[in-house]
Amino acid sequence: MQKSIFKTIIASIFIIIFSLRASAQGYLRVNGVHIENDENKNFILRGMGFGGWMLQEGYMFHLGFLGQQYKIKQKIASLIGEKETKDFYDKWLQYHTEKADIDSMAAWGFNSIRLPMHYRLFTLPAKDEPVKGKNTWLPKGFEMIDSLLSWCKQDHIYLILDLHAAPGGQGNDLPISDRNPDDPSLWQSQANQDKTVALWEELAKRYAGEKWIGGYDILNETNWGFDDAKDIRGTSEKNNIPLRNLFIQITKAIRSVDAKHIIFLEGNGFANNYTGIFPLWDKNMVISFHKYGNFNNQSSIQNFLDYRTKYKVPLWLGETGENSNNWFTHNIQLMENNDIGWSWWQLKKMGINNPLEIKEPKNYQQFVDYCAGKNENLSKTEAEQILNDLLQNIKIVNNIYHKDVIDAMFRQPYATSTLSFKPNIVAKNTFIQAVDYDLGRNGFAYNDADTASYMYTPGVHTQGNRGHTYRNDGVDIKNNLDHEPYVFSIENGEWLLYTTEVKKSGKYHITFITSSDNDSGFINLYNNDKLLLQNLKVENTGSKINFKSSKTKAIFLRKGINKMKIYFLKGGFNFKGFHLKAE
Repeated sequence: MQKSIFKTIIASIFIIIFSLRASAQGYLRVNGVHIENDENKNFILRGMGFGGWMLQEGYMFHLGFLGQQYKIKQKIASLIGEKETKDFYDKWLQYHTEKADIDSMAAWGFNSIRLPMHYRLFTLPAKDEPVKGKNTWLPKGFEMIDSLLSWCKQDHIYLILDLHAAPGGQGNDLPISDRNPDDPSLWQSQANQDKTVALWEELAKRYAGEKWIGGYDILNETNWGFDDAKDIRGTSEKNNIPLRNLFIQITKAIRSVDAKHIIFLEGNGFANNYTGIFPLWDKNMVISFHKYGNFNNQSSIQNFLDYRTKYKVPLWLGETGENSNNWFTHNIQLMENNDIGWSWWQLKKMGINNPLEIKEPKNYQQFVDYCAGKNENLSKTEAEQILNDLLQNIKIVNNIYHKDVIDAMFRQPYATSTLSFKPNIVAKNTFIQAVDYDLGRNGFAYNDADTASYMYTPGVHTQGNRGHTYRNDGVDIKNNLDHEPYVFSIENGEWLLYTTEVKKSGKYHITFITSSDNDSGFINLYNNDKLLLQNLKVENTGSKINFKSSKTKAIFLRKGINKMKIYFLKGGFNFKGFHLKAE
C-alpha cells in the first residue's frame, strides 16, 4: 500500500514541477531587509532541513538517551563489528536522501533545502591530521553535496549549506554537533577554529559559481557561555566576542573566493542571542533565528523584527518545527505575514511530525534496549537483520508519507476550507474510521482542546496528539493490539468533521463504534450543519479497550457531498469509527 502511495506521488511530481518552473532564478542576494532573486523580486524561502542524513541525533531514532552520533556508532560496532558498521553508514548515506526525495519536495511546494553538514565527512579532526596545521580534504562530503545540488538544480530548489557539526563541537547540547566532551570544543581549540575557517573557504571555493547554492549558514546553534561557564546554553551571554570574531574570520575566508553568496548568521543561545554581534560587517548577510515550543504571536519574534528595522538586515527562520500541524500552520502564517522565509526541521525521522516517517523495523525495540543496556542477548545476526531493515526503511519508497503535515504547511496557512483525508464514499455498507476526519485547521476540520506542544513556554503543559501516531493534529490517536487506530482522550465539546460522498439519496442506519468504562459519554450528529441526532448515549462497555457498536439510528442523506460532524457533547470514551448502511 505504501509503495502505491509513493508511486502516486511520483506520478504527479513532473506535472507539478514543470508547471511551477520558470526561468532560472539566479543567485539570491540581500537588498535592504529582503532576500531577492536575479529578477529583483522578493524571494520567500520555504525550506526543509535534512537532519539525520550527514548527522544523526539520537532522538530521531528513539535513541535520545545515547544522544551523539559517535555513541550510536559505538553501540552498532559493539554488535556487528567495525567493518560492518562502516558498511552500514556508507549505505545510510547512500539510501537516506535520493533524487526522489528532492522531486517530492518540489512537488509539495518547497523551494529550498538546508543541509546540516558534519565536518568529519569533509576533513579529518585536527588531532588526526598527518601534518599539524594542514587540512586533509575528504571526498565523501563534497560528493554528497554535488549529487544533492544536481538534483536541486533540476527541481529549481536552492541549497543552503549549514555547518551543523563543527570541529570540536560548538555547544553544550552535545548531540546537535556530535560533540565528545572529553575533547576540546570549537571554543577551546584554536586548531578547531582554524579548521572551521578553512572548511568554509574550501566549500566557498568549490561552489562560488553555483547559482542554486542559496547561501552559507556558517555555524548552527552555538550554545556556550563565553563570559560565564555556568551559562551552558549561552542565553545570558552579554558580549559573544569569540563568536563574532569567528564569524568575521569565516566571512573573510569566504569572501576571498566568493563574493556573491549570502552568509547566514546564527546567534548564541540556539540562534536567539545576538548581543554583541551587531553591527554587521558584510552587506550580503541574513540573520537566522530558530523557534521551538513557544506561542505563534507577534511578541514571540518582536526582538528579531526590531533587529531587522534597526540594522536593515533580512530575517530567516532557519530552523523550526517538531510540533503539531496546528502549530505549523500558525507559525508559517506568522512568518509570511512578516515577510520572513522559513526552513522546517526535518524531512524524515521516526515519528509523525514530519512529511516522511521512517518506520521502525521489526524487533527494533530489541536494538533500542541493547543500546540502553537492557538487552545483552541480542546476537550479531539479529542485529544485522534489524539494521539492514532500517536501511531499507529510510528510503523514501518505504517511508510513510504524512500528507496532513504538508497540507498544514502549504494549504492551511491560507485557507480555512477542509478536504477529505480519504475518499469516504458512502454506498450500501460503509465504515469510516474515526481517525480519517478531514484535513484542515483546528476549529474547521476538528475541534480539540489541546492542539500543540509549548515545551519552552513556562507553565504550559500541552502536547497535541498524545498517542503520537497516524496524524500530527491535536486529535489524540493510538493503536489497539491489532494495530487499528482510534481516537482517545476525548474531552467535552470536541468534534470531528468528515466529508463524505453519498452515492444515492435515501435513509441510512448509522452505528458508532465506541468503548467506555463509564456512563457519562454523549454524542450529537450534524450533517451540513444541521442537527440530525441529539444526546446519543455512549454505552459503558466495561473498559476503554472493549469496543462495541451502538444501537442503530436512522438518518436521511442526500446524494452528493455531505459534511458529517460528530460532536462529543460529553467525552470520557474512545471512538473507533462509524458504520453507514443503506436501508
